[in-house]
Amino acid sequence: MSHIINGKQIAAETQVSITKRVAEFKEKTGITPGLTVVLVGEDQASQVYVRNKEKRTADAGMNSEVIRLDATVTQADLLAVVEKLNQDETVHGILVQLPLPTGIDSDLVLDAIDPTKDVDGFHPINVGNLSIGKEAFVPCTPAGIIRLIKSTGESIEGKEAVIVGRSNIVGKPVAQLLLQENATVTIAHSRTKDLPSVTKRADILVVATGLAKFIKKEHIKQGAIVIDVGMDRDENNKLCGDVDFDDCQEVAGFITPVPGGVGPMTITMLLENTLISAERSAQ
Repeated sequence: MSHIINGKQIAAETQVSITKRVAEFKEKTGITPGLTVVLVGEDQASQVYVRNKEKRTADAGMNSEVIRLDATVTQADLLAVVEKLNQDETVHGILVQLPLPTGIDSDLVLDAIDPTKDVDGFHPINVGNLSIGKEAFVPCTPAGIIRLIKSTGESIEGKEAVIVGRSNIVGKPVAQLLLQENATVTIAHSRTKDLPSVTKRADILVVATGLAKFIKKEHIKQGAIVIDVGMDRDENNKLCGDVDFDDCQEVAGFITPVPGGVGPMTITMLLENTLISAERSAQ
């Protein structure tokens, strides 16, 4: 039976540490780190997510602002809002909540964010710097995944890591971060032949496919660390991950649940990136 990696608890402990660092930074510099989220339209999932960000940012002692725009906003007006935030010295982190309404070029909007305030880590400059090992804002979910792996007490160095999923948001940046930790990394995906033979080599398995309960125990190496990034619904409309938790728990050494695994870490790492941005600007 595997050990469950409690992302909720680890996120709470990390937030306490961030809150303390924020207080020390404010006392030393007189500067309050500030995060501004731009929310366009009425997407319900985005509304909930942004409310959580707003509360957690304020709880950490940071300035928290949400700019809400109608779904009818023009791309030019949205870009003007981003540029105004780029120029605002009290704003250290800018996050444009995705998805954006049809007719707005998400890439164009994300590329318009000042890379030094891109606390989501999606700007091409941050993506490029991460890939060559230079200082960069790391996307929040991948950063949280590495923290969860390290929380097991197992060393990443020398381990064989397999990532199932090659998205720009999770798969590719997680691969870069694991390489920086000296793991041997394989990225598997929908075109990978004989997937179980690939995943069964993994000491560390990160799954981000968007397919409910896709990974079964026959995919898992005995004692592996299994990180489930999925957020799906099963046949009973119950929240679940990309990993069949009950099945894989028999084989994995460590495993994240859904919910309560990777999810809670994402906002926590966003707060840390905002603090880092403020620290860099103060220098």
